[in-house]
Amino acid sequence: MSYDFLSLASHGLIDLPWWGYVVVTLVITHVTIASVTIFLHRAQAHRALDLHPVVSHFFRFWLWLTTGMLTKEWVAIHRKHHAKVETPDDPHSPQTRGIETVFWKGTELYRAESKNLDTLDKYGHGTPDDWIENNVYTRFGWQGVGLMLAVNLTLFGPIGATIWAIQMMWIPVTAAGVINGIGHYWGYRNFACADASTNIVPWGIVIGGEELHNNHHAYGTSAKLSSQWYEFDIGWMYIRILSALKLATVRKVAPQLKFDRTKVVADLNTLQSVITHRYAVMTSYARSLKDACAAELAHRKTRSAAGAASYAPNARRIKHWLLVDPAKLTDIDRAKLAEALAHSKALATAYAMRQELGALWERSTESSEQLLARLQDWCHRAEASGIAPLAQFSLKLKRYA
Repeated sequence: MSYDFLSLASHGLIDLPWWGYVVVTLVITHVTIASVTIFLHRAQAHRALDLHPVVSHFFRFWLWLTTGMLTKEWVAIHRKHHAKVETPDDPHSPQTRGIETVFWKGTELYRAESKNLDTLDKYGHGTPDDWIENNVYTRFGWQGVGLMLAVNLTLFGPIGATIWAIQMMWIPVTAAGVINGIGHYWGYRNFACADASTNIVPWGIVIGGEELHNNHHAYGTSAKLSSQWYEFDIGWMYIRILSALKLATVRKVAPQLKFDRTKVVADLNTLQSVITHRYAVMTSYARSLKDACAAELAHRKTRSAAGAASYAPNARRIKHWLLVDPAKLTDIDRAKLAEALAHSKALATAYAMRQELGALWERSTESSEQLLARLQDWCHRAEASGIAPLAQFSLKLKRYA
């Protein structure tokens, strides 16, 4: 009897090889990630899907055990992030607070914002407000993670404390640090959103698909975060499985860009498609024009002795200028852009027409017919510009359907 007690105290109810504990840790932390991305993020914050009550409550219960986070707090802070993105009011933007602060102190930023009652009242609507939320999850927040510690110790013995510690760090590091920090600082972009969101890697596995953060900011209410053929969103895979089992209903996904290759004139469908896919349009524009403008600048520099001392940006810098809102350029970038525009007619034309194209979806007071006339005029001038990539982009744009 004493031997069994000592064995239980040293190993717990389950005795595993070292790699077994690693697998268990990865599985239970991944369940937490799935709970955050499917339940908190896509279902609650953005209403991109509806979950069966059993599934929904499992996620709520699991998050109570593994994070102690309240649904209303998480949802309100995330919605405020979208509403105030990259401004001083953004709860966790590395653009305004610094990447070191957001990466290392993301949890502290979350806790500070969770105490802002105005944030909770304004952005936390529609979240669970039932008896168990108010009398268990909200009232006994730390007891949930305490219960998880007790369960781990019972099942795995002392090593259970280590597993529990990793569970407690998983969301602060991956969500608060990686997504909120790196996801607005470093990576690639499919869409020229007004914010600084990026896709960290094209394979959304470790953080449940949240790695595809730029895609999410482009289409915030989409239940699917992958956009390109080479991108994988494991959270979407789980949602498809739940849907097949009648445990989830997808409400919205990002619209797919379609082309009508018979079109030769932009029509109202073209206009609607351009506005809907505006971030993709601007990204495609920058990609199409960057090399031509860089080559033209380099050619002028080699031909002109006076221009030899002038600034000749590379294609990457030109693409950046064609993507970024002029108001968000640094003073140094603004000065370099002005110099480059003065030495390149092609870049000056491409940059001016980029601003005109972007203004299409900002003219909220104009009718569809007026906006269509502007789009048709823009296409006509693009094709008459003498800049081959600009003309080709216009021909492609008119085929949007």
